[in-house]
Amino acid sequence: MSTRPQDDRNQEATVYLGNLDERCTDALIWELMLQAGPVANVHLPKDRISMAHQGYGFCEFLTEEDAEYACKIMNQIKLWGKPIRASSDKKQLDVGANLFIGNLDENVDDRLLFETFARFGAISNVANVARDPSTGMSRGFGFINYTDFEAADTAIEQMNNQYLMNKAITVHTEE
Repeated sequence: MSTRPQDDRNQEATVYLGNLDERCTDALIWELMLQAGPVANVHLPKDRISMAHQGYGFCEFLTEEDAEYACKIMNQIKLWGKPIRASSDKKQLDVGANLFIGNLDENVDDRLLFETFARFGAISNVANVARDPSTGMSRGFGFINYTDFEAADTAIEQMNNQYLMNKAITVHTEE
């Protein structure tokens, strides 16, 4: 499982995978995607703090044909009861368009996070407040993924150190 930079990937042979269960690993995705064809690389972006993946990832195949085939046969396959989304990676997410939102009030949920940040631009993935798997309680941080840098930059400028519910939140690009 290579960790090559995204710029080195063959975009035409890369499949975006969404709605991944938190139990998915790079190795599991590698084995699953191998059913569609030879895999060159798997990358599940990880949160800097929790080191958990964020529910999406990328699988690069050796050929464009294998990637197209994977999109056809893997889309909506259920892993742990969740249908995964498999689509071509032609509209690659800009790395700087992924935002980390910290110091969240415990009552902030995915919907409020989405509604608060949607006014700055198109959001490419479901807003996600990190939760403790055993208690379901908020861990005080979350993520927003915009489709472009401009929206992310505007959100940072407008929302960093602003109050959301009862706390001043921190907003910065995810590394």
